[in-house]
Amino acid sequence: MRTVTVLGSTGVIGMHTLEVVDRFPDQFAVAALAAGRNVDRLAEQARRYRPAFVAVADEEAGRALRDRLAAAGGSTPEIGVGPDGLVRAAEVPSDVVVSAVVGAAGLRPAWAALARGATLALANKETLVAGGDLVMPWARANGADIVPVDSEHSALFQCLQGSRRHDVRRFILTASGGPFRTWPLERLREVTVEEALRHPNWSMGRKITVDSATLMNKGLEVIEAHHLFSAGYDEIDVLVHPQSVVHSLVEYRDGSVLAQLATPDMRLPIQYALMHPARPENEWPRLDLLSVGALTFEAPDTTRFPCLRLAFAAGRAGGYAPCVLNAANEVAVAAFLEGRLTFTGIAEVVEEVLNRHMPGTPRALNDIVEMDAWARREARSAVEKGGWGV
Repeated sequence: MRTVTVLGSTGVIGMHTLEVVDRFPDQFAVAALAAGRNVDRLAEQARRYRPAFVAVADEEAGRALRDRLAAAGGSTPEIGVGPDGLVRAAEVPSDVVVSAVVGAAGLRPAWAALARGATLALANKETLVAGGDLVMPWARANGADIVPVDSEHSALFQCLQGSRRHDVRRFILTASGGPFRTWPLERLREVTVEEALRHPNWSMGRKITVDSATLMNKGLEVIEAHHLFSAGYDEIDVLVHPQSVVHSLVEYRDGSVLAQLATPDMRLPIQYALMHPARPENEWPRLDLLSVGALTFEAPDTTRFPCLRLAFAAGRAGGYAPCVLNAANEVAVAAFLEGRLTFTGIAEVVEEVLNRHMPGTPRALNDIVEMDAWARREARSAVEKGGWGV
């Protein structure tokens, strides 16, 4: 039996992970859980899975969780709070740590999990975007594996099985194109929060759904693929594929192209991350190509969706640039969700902060933390300065 820690257990990926655990109860036990402020759901999970440790976002949530668990009776797990609690959850002995927290907050717990040689099942792409130059060598130094959970990187990972890396010519990431794929630029300036949160194919958290709509999500995935698969940016392409059936493709030097196809269901890549190379039976929906009909592809439009262009540029620049890109984007997306920034203003804020940053190379984890904090301050300043059409 494998022990599993789930960071971000009350979010979409975390809940899907626990569905996989439920489907194979004889193969998994839960060692630790961490969440934000959804105390009711976390209390229910703690009662069901009986982890040794749980973590929440702050002291207020910690007190509420203690009250709910005490009222339910039975044994109570140790409770940690704040960023330190999240790191402590990652340090609890377990075989696999599923990192499904949102944003750069996932960097420190990922580092802690890798430090003890755990397998990191990575759904938090910001860990490698902000810190990939340090995280990948750290994983190797500790004999730890990083296994992708994102459907696109899982697809690439699956298409590489049984093949030689040096035979690969291109990694092709697919993107749904989001809800505004066919909208003209003028209309994008008027996008509402409600419209941006209506993803055509996937059910995801608010931040990642907005990132999908701007194509920043795909840009972050490009940088993540660079680190996961030791791929140069000239070896990575993006195709818009509205049906979200082909999750990504690998082109080999002989002209063969391998693709991974499935229904848009995150339980499938999660199961593969936890159980590969095994592919045990499950009861989840199967892909019916006759029902899908046509599979179409088109080039991304980086004029209407400049975040993808900015991500490629930051990745090629290297050093602190990807960290700055990610931090500025998190602040800009939060401002959009709060009604303080237009949809098109997200890319404008990110580009402004990127242009302000001083190039350099991080040497330690704290260097990344400090640059992340700088970029957030600059992005908040840019949002407050206004001029983005709100």
